[in-house]
Amino acid sequence: MDNKEINLLKKALERQKKARQQAEQILEQKSKELYDTTRHLQEANHRLETLLSEKSSELDGVFINIIDPYVVMDLDFNVINMNSSARDFLGYDHGRESVNLAKLVHPDYLEYTAESMHTLLKVGTLKNYRAKIIVRDGSEKFVQINSSLIYDKDRKPIAAQGIIRDITRETEIQDLLADQRRELDIIVENSPLSIVLTVKGQIVKVNKTFVDLLGYSEAELTKFHVKDISAPEDVEASKDLMGQMNRGEIETFTLIKRYIKKDGKTLLAKTSVSAFKNNKGEVTHQVAMIEDITEQRNLELQKEQLLKELESSNEGLKEYAHMVSHDLKSPLRSLNALATWLQEDYKDILDDNGKNQLQMMQEKIEGMDKLIDGILKYSSISRDTREQVQVDLNETVQHIREIIFIPEHVRVVIMNELPTLVADPTQMQQLFQNLISNAVVNIDKETGIVEVGSTDAGSHWDFYVKDNGVGIPKEYHKKIFEIFQSIGNEARSTGIGLSIVKKIVDLHKGKIRLESEVGQGTSFHFSIKK
Repeated sequence: MDNKEINLLKKALERQKKARQQAEQILEQKSKELYDTTRHLQEANHRLETLLSEKSSELDGVFINIIDPYVVMDLDFNVINMNSSARDFLGYDHGRESVNLAKLVHPDYLEYTAESMHTLLKVGTLKNYRAKIIVRDGSEKFVQINSSLIYDKDRKPIAAQGIIRDITRETEIQDLLADQRRELDIIVENSPLSIVLTVKGQIVKVNKTFVDLLGYSEAELTKFHVKDISAPEDVEASKDLMGQMNRGEIETFTLIKRYIKKDGKTLLAKTSVSAFKNNKGEVTHQVAMIEDITEQRNLELQKEQLLKELESSNEGLKEYAHMVSHDLKSPLRSLNALATWLQEDYKDILDDNGKNQLQMMQEKIEGMDKLIDGILKYSSISRDTREQVQVDLNETVQHIREIIFIPEHVRVVIMNELPTLVADPTQMQQLFQNLISNAVVNIDKETGIVEVGSTDAGSHWDFYVKDNGVGIPKEYHKKIFEIFQSIGNEARSTGIGLSIVKKIVDLHKGKIRLESEVGQGTSFHFSIKK
């Protein structure tokens, strides 16, 4: 090894020695820094523990006496202490496991919670923080938290404290009320009735129906007092009733009044007003339900006019019927007298054919006389002429059995005790007599029976008159109740009897129908309102 190589090795060893010395100096410096840092941390932790101990001693009374959940946490929101209410509510025990309140927050509220925590650390207090959290058993709770920082003697924050209030039920109720309010708004806005909210007569809210009814916008209407859109002649009546309501004398009232539309026209409306009161019983506002009855009232007036015209027309028809019957009966009586004289004076001269012709003439005259009487009876039946008394229908049917002709082979039987009802006795007589007589004359059997019965149907009585006669073809079941329509022996029927029956049943707010089979008999069923 030459001198050159030896010199190189010496220089390398010197550089290595200097590098090792430099590394030892750096290591010694870092060790000192680490030692100093550790010592400072130990001192800081000791001071924090001392301060927390001091604060905890100050808050011992709070932990013992506070009812709501109460927690103390570090600035990262790890729970340092909590009272029994907090343990019960959250389901966690900080003495057995680490608990971080931020991790209990529902995902939907994380962003809001981060902002709230930042506010707490920056401002020092957090009021009415509301969020949803998930507790130990997995259930979701709505909470409201009021929190503040805890400071050391140098006013440096070292921890935070908070009172938790369970507002789950309160929030559910508020949500329910909000839903109901929205539903109510939808109902009000879509109501076919106009709805108006007023305070001392001043309009504060209206629905769309009222806007459409009067033609004003909602903004225009809320500038009005109710009297501003009321017909002048109706203002005083409304004012009196509103005064009674404001004094607590009445809770509600209804009146018919006129409103003035934007185009100047008036409409008639049924207005129902209800008072709303506060806890002191004072009227705070009124709600009016308004129904436009203009068209309804016009129809009622038209109906009244038509009824008057109908009444006048009916009176005219009655007078005409009486006049026509008088004018027709006079020549009929003359013809009947003439036929009788011819029969008596020429009985020895007339042959059998002549006598038969006279007999037929007298029968036709008698039939015409019955027809005229039937028309008079039909025209005289009306609601106005009814006499309302207690009518025992057992006596009515018994009387009919005594006055009409009933052949020996026919029996009229009352099947059960008939009711006594308030009705016109003459019309009840006509009703049952026409049905029973019709049944009797149409029996073609060797042994005939007519049954009369009734049943109590609650709001009305159901009756029937049943026979075992010839029956009625189905095509006549409806037609037979029309005037001048008859089936069977034309000589004995005027075609008016059943039309009288239907008219009487109609006047008593009832219905009539029949069941019949040709050759088997007929049952008439009808009802009369109690």
